[in-house]
Amino acid sequence: MYNEAQQTEKARFQKLLFDLCRGLPNLKQTGSGRRWTPLADMVFACGLKVYTTVSSRRFACDLKEAHGVGYLSHLMNSVSVCSFLENDMLTPVLKNLIVQSSLPLSMFETNFAPDSSGFSTSRFVRWYDEKYGCERSGHDWVKAHAICGVKTNIVTAVEIGDRDAGDSPFFKPLVEKTAENFTVKEVPADKAYLSHDNLALVNGLGGTPFVPYKVNSQAGEAGSLWEKMYFYFQFRRDEFLKHYHLRSNIESTFSMVKAKFRDHVRSKTNVAMKNEVLCKFLCHNICVVHQSHIELGIAPVFWGDRRTAGTDNAKTILGLPSRLEATRQLLSAGLLVPSTTS
Repeated sequence: MYNEAQQTEKARFQKLLFDLCRGLPNLKQTGSGRRWTPLADMVFACGLKVYTTVSSRRFACDLKEAHGVGYLSHLMNSVSVCSFLENDMLTPVLKNLIVQSSLPLSMFETNFAPDSSGFSTSRFVRWYDEKYGCERSGHDWVKAHAICGVKTNIVTAVEIGDRDAGDSPFFKPLVEKTAENFTVKEVPADKAYLSHDNLALVNGLGGTPFVPYKVNSQAGEAGSLWEKMYFYFQFRRDEFLKHYHLRSNIESTFSMVKAKFRDHVRSKTNVAMKNEVLCKFLCHNICVVHQSHIELGIAPVFWGDRRTAGTDNAKTILGLPSRLEATRQLLSAGLLVPSTTS
């Protein structure tokens, strides 16, 4: 199944990207002048370019093939894709599409791991190294904060902040955005996310935060959530770490994105670099949905009712006689966790 997914990914990727872009409305344009390219065409061209990892000029052949199949309403110049990425109105659209592309796996993912990683740019920056007392220089980077499901590595939300921004402030928007579409049962995260507010946020959503405590951490107020998790960490360390080490899947996700779509960006401007990184995660999600469609039998429905799609998936795609039998299959495969009341 893995071989089949890899051998059919490129052709299937364009079909899934086209289906995902079809639900986009066009951007409002006022005044006279040349009409803008339809938003669906803009996102499709940007996503396909990032997927191919080639330069704008060498991307012309891919655009011509996509137009011939019918994925583009009109043939555009390949260099114009760079101007699409420089449009700041594309940023919220790409963020929403990343969320939308994760919905087919909403039945399978319940544990989520957040973290951040940098993508290098062609710019250089200088800084003073206090430890060695000298000035250093190196490539600048775009820092992406993401959260993913630990079973399929699907990315459920992405935020792009300043290159030196801390991780903890992004915990809340990432988890809250994920909770809008998924059931959050566990959130394993590293020590950078340790705070009273972050623990309370996950607990308020009905989940359990597995964030290891620092060396100088104290038990805190008696009976509080902080104290309960603190003693859980101190006296049941092995059990705690079994849940915590699931966070390594976010590292695997970053590795997957960088290995397939490169660990650097070609764009030069701040907005274009941010949009290019978002396109990398969007391409990753589409590849995960394609592979999950073959390996897990999920229905790749982006804009429909995912609950209905999940039921149809259990009855038709997997070829099972009933929903009960489908549930048994998923439980035996470890893709569903039985509740205490079942």
